[in-house]
Amino acid sequence: MVDQARMNRPRVMVVHNAYQQAGGEDGVVAAELKLLRDHGHEVFEFRRDNQEIQTMKAPRLVAYTLWSASAHDQALTMLRTHRPDVVHVHNTFPLISPSLYWACANAGVPVVQTLHNFRLACPQAMFLRDGKICESCLGKMPWPALLHGCYRGSRAQSAVLFAMLTVHCVAGTYEHKVCRYIALSEFSKNKFIQAGLPGQRIVVKPNFVQRVPGAEPVTRDGLLFVGRLSPEKGVEVLAAACKAIGTVRLRVAGTGNAVCHLEGLQGVDLLGGQTAVQVQQEMHGAVALVLPSICFEGFPLTLVEAFSCCVPVIASRIGALAELVEHGVTGLLFTPGNAGELAETMQWATAHPQEMAAMGRNARALYERRYTPEINYRQLMAIYQSAVSEVTAEVAHA
Repeated sequence: MVDQARMNRPRVMVVHNAYQQAGGEDGVVAAELKLLRDHGHEVFEFRRDNQEIQTMKAPRLVAYTLWSASAHDQALTMLRTHRPDVVHVHNTFPLISPSLYWACANAGVPVVQTLHNFRLACPQAMFLRDGKICESCLGKMPWPALLHGCYRGSRAQSAVLFAMLTVHCVAGTYEHKVCRYIALSEFSKNKFIQAGLPGQRIVVKPNFVQRVPGAEPVTRDGLLFVGRLSPEKGVEVLAAACKAIGTVRLRVAGTGNAVCHLEGLQGVDLLGGQTAVQVQQEMHGAVALVLPSICFEGFPLTLVEAFSCCVPVIASRIGALAELVEHGVTGLLFTPGNAGELAETMQWATAHPQEMAAMGRNARALYERRYTPEINYRQLMAIYQSAVSEVTAEVAHA
């Protein structure tokens, strides 16, 4: 007999292998943990941190990536001790490993996996090679990634990813040990279906941010870039566009090796790393947020943050960005990698503040309809309950 109270407020174990450099995915995990606890859920965390890798010898790290016996045993102990109703997995690479899914299956607890990136379809995780979109591994064994050394430019490290994906595809880990997958957009869902994940188990649930005051500032001035300054984020394209304009007013919040392309450019103000509060303040004063990515993004938190602040988004017409930004309604789209078109779009935006302000109001309205914590919580509960009901039904008919 299903405990309806537990179904309405399930006990959750959250699993996450944190990255060495905290990014958007880590932010999403923190936000969802807070969301669950704010709604009275009992939440247990199973975490590993990639800082551990720095002191780990290569053979041991390879073994952990393929199958971590210690993570399996630790997870099984936690499952039997805390008896969660559902396990929500965000990242298992590399220290937790896919052994986690088998521990959950042994304990009879359903797994929900958020697909934050494309790692299960592309070892490099972004469908990007040599600065261009590459789908050579999509829907097949990832031999091309091994050949080209797509993961961190290393054939040896790519071989480890190849082995992990191949072993667990053959073992049926991804097909049979995960009850529900959460894709962040319809675009992502379709890519994972092409990759071979069971479409009937993939549910679309976007990221969210906390609601901020909706009042618009009296004036907005200049454009804003927020994020990691790395090649896949289109930093070189952005720099070329700024050079073409010459009189651009752009504030850049973020750090990374690609900052060299923006240094010394007239009108570009490099703010460095900023806190969440500082980023929000910058957004409230911006005409638009610029997202010039050249890779397939999952669901950039900066996009929904901008929408929540009445800020339209200028984005590459690529992947999920083309789905999330409606041209002329909630922002403007341009051809990815085309610096000249980006320059024209940025110039138009700064020359038409009233039109951009209207798009910003549309963006805020869209945020209220789709991306608030309240809406996201309802979506998350529906996913959890669906997963729990499916496993309960399977046990009843066993």
